[in-house]
Amino acid sequence: MRQRLSSEPDRYRGRRRVPTPPRSRYAAVVTTALVGAGIVAIGAGALPDAKSVSPAVLDELKAASTVNQDTADRADAADRATRDNDRTKAGDSAEPDVWLLPLQDYEFHSPYGMRWGKLHTGVDLVAPEGTPYRAIHGGTVTKAGWFGGYGYTVIVEHPDGSEAIYGHSSALSVREGQQVKVGDQLGLVGNTGHSYGSHLHLELHVKGEPLDPVPWLKDRGVDIQVQIEAHYSDVAAS
Repeated sequence: MRQRLSSEPDRYRGRRRVPTPPRSRYAAVVTTALVGAGIVAIGAGALPDAKSVSPAVLDELKAASTVNQDTADRADAADRATRDNDRTKAGDSAEPDVWLLPLQDYEFHSPYGMRWGKLHTGVDLVAPEGTPYRAIHGGTVTKAGWFGGYGYTVIVEHPDGSEAIYGHSSALSVREGQQVKVGDQLGLVGNTGHSYGSHLHLELHVKGEPLDPVPWLKDRGVDIQVQIEAHYSDVAAS
């Protein structure tokens, strides 16, 4: 073999390798290639006389090529369907575990606990009136309307049986019976009902009883506590 001189251009430099076909299609690709090569050889006069070849043989070769191509197409379609199904299942299984903040820019006031001699059964998140608030978790809207001292309120029942109450809204974006996903807009922050100013009142109930939303949400990866109002005795006395 003659050694290539350094002055000669490298004919193979920069050439890309042809990717190996997937195993699911390897047999079909090889068979199709062989059948195609046979047809080309016949058409190019590789046989002594192409006209002397039986038409039935040519029909069989063409039919075999079509069958193998159809098999390869079906394999591709099956692979795509499997991948799409896996992605859908992954998304469906992840969503029920997601919890989010109802607002992105707010001040945390009036935590859960005694206030002015009464139990404050939720937390207050101060934000400008008209600020959109969103579902902290997916579920079913069981209340969307006026709710006494809570003003315009949305209540969402979650799949685990817990409930979230969003009070003092200026407007509502959902209706009763509607299915909502985590992060869906439920309404706008307001000052309706027994409210001291524009804010979102958020409560969490488990088995019908209110509980402190701060540790509940922290256990689910959400830190709703930004700023805590202190010295409630001074506030109550003023």
